[in-house]
Amino acid sequence: MRPHALMTGCSLIAAALAAPAFADPVRVDPAPKPVVSALAAIAEADLRADLTFLTADGLRGRMSLEPGDDAAIAWVASEFAKAGLQPAATDADGHPGYLQAVPLVEYAPDTQTSYIALGDARFAQPAYTGGYRDDVDMTAPLVFAGYGVTVPGLGYDDYRGIDARGAIALVFDHEPQEDDPASRFNGAGNTRHATARVKALNAEAHGALAVIILPEPNRKHPSNAERSKRIGGSVTRVPALPVQARADDELHIPVLTLTDPVTKAIFAAAGADAGALQAAIDRDLAPHGARLHTAPLHIHLENAERSRGVTYNIAGVLPGSDPALAGETLIVSGHHDHDGSSGDGDHIWHGADDNASGTVGVVALAHAFAHMPVRPKRSILFTVFAAEERGLLGAYAMAAHPLRPLATTRAMINFDMIGRNETPSAQTDGLITIPADTTNRLNLIGAPYSPDLNAAIVAANRGIGLDLDSRFDRDNVLNVFFRSDQFPFVLHDIPAFWFFTGFHPDYHHESDTADKINYAKMARILRLSGTTLWALGNSATVPAFVPDPAGHAPTP
Repeated sequence: MRPHALMTGCSLIAAALAAPAFADPVRVDPAPKPVVSALAAIAEADLRADLTFLTADGLRGRMSLEPGDDAAIAWVASEFAKAGLQPAATDADGHPGYLQAVPLVEYAPDTQTSYIALGDARFAQPAYTGGYRDDVDMTAPLVFAGYGVTVPGLGYDDYRGIDARGAIALVFDHEPQEDDPASRFNGAGNTRHATARVKALNAEAHGALAVIILPEPNRKHPSNAERSKRIGGSVTRVPALPVQARADDELHIPVLTLTDPVTKAIFAAAGADAGALQAAIDRDLAPHGARLHTAPLHIHLENAERSRGVTYNIAGVLPGSDPALAGETLIVSGHHDHDGSSGDGDHIWHGADDNASGTVGVVALAHAFAHMPVRPKRSILFTVFAAEERGLLGAYAMAAHPLRPLATTRAMINFDMIGRNETPSAQTDGLITIPADTTNRLNLIGAPYSPDLNAAIVAANRGIGLDLDSRFDRDNVLNVFFRSDQFPFVLHDIPAFWFFTGFHPDYHHESDTADKINYAKMARILRLSGTTLWALGNSATVPAFVPDPAGHAPTP
């Protein structure tokens, strides 16, 4: 799971790719005995053995573009072959295979030579954060574009009445009215417009040369940067983790984030009050964008190092049994990378829960479905994504270059951290309530965008008995909604859920090890997933997608 979501998201496409909306809910009939038996055969001992392999010191934390992660990729591909999945990708020569190439650029920003400047005021990191895969030297006027959000379905557009062409766009983080349970923007939960990448792509579409994310001046929570520092571990290690980007990314402008003091300085220079502007937007949901009457902003970014490499998504398909429905797809996914090791190898971030648990889960389900004497009518795409920790890069790559049509992809279940019990940690302290007993608890993330898929999962759980929890769908502080690989597919109007057992103090620390996994709960989660996939694969109807979920006023 990605520790912070400032560089995640994808463009919202104009053409609707949603599954057709049906009036009837997805029907969840009892699974046949052979299906139940195959899922019941998922053994804790096998999960433990596979997790122990993926988290071994020899794989050195599975850092994207490094040999340890390459070994994990090879292992997953070999397991898909053993399970008899059909290759879902092709290589450069057009031959079928399990590997989808994800070309990356890796770079290290030069913090000594990079800066931004407004007139005579010059700011270096950490007064701002961020970088870009190419060196940048630009000077441009500033335009304030509210939250940087455009949502035609809600009749809301922060760019209405302003011209961002040739300018640097300043936008608030998150979205309007985030603390109002009745807000049109999914109440107190995040929507897909709240992430910095979606804002950046929107700014680019409006002609901006760069986008700068501003911490909300009236916020009642830590900023993204402040929250990320709470995590510690690999997030704050020195030297910093490498930055990676897709070589063929749709985003072609830099994205930076300011601190509160720099934000105040820029608005003071413009004779404006950022807090008053945020309050005005939140009050009436009307745009308050404008050109800022300041000196142009100069952005100078240099990279001390820059290289190219290729990592891989792994994908295999279980063909559906019904010729009329086999062209439709269900996706079950995880990610194989983590945060690597120190240069001397003395420190290894093993990533057992994050996300060897999800990788092993996908592999276990592939074997379980392969042993079923019957198959679902729809096809299942088993996928383990690359470079999630570097910004959901593998998932964005597959969403941009799908192996099966997105228009007939009916649902997705993503595994990221499905192996632990949720416990208090520095990141979550004071920001979300954690139940006293989480030994049987599974967090479901995604219900506002597909109540139908949520209902199918809940129905399938009646025979499993997990404690299902929707707290994170009402979160706007931890930004969980857009921190894992289901999110790029939500941006393409696909009903997609993230299965997540919650944070703990070992998250992104060296102590996230295989001995701490709750294997019994993990096996139950996989049985729930398999039962749900079987139901979705055979249902006469498919989950509908809700493009703009609204909030609801609290019941008196």
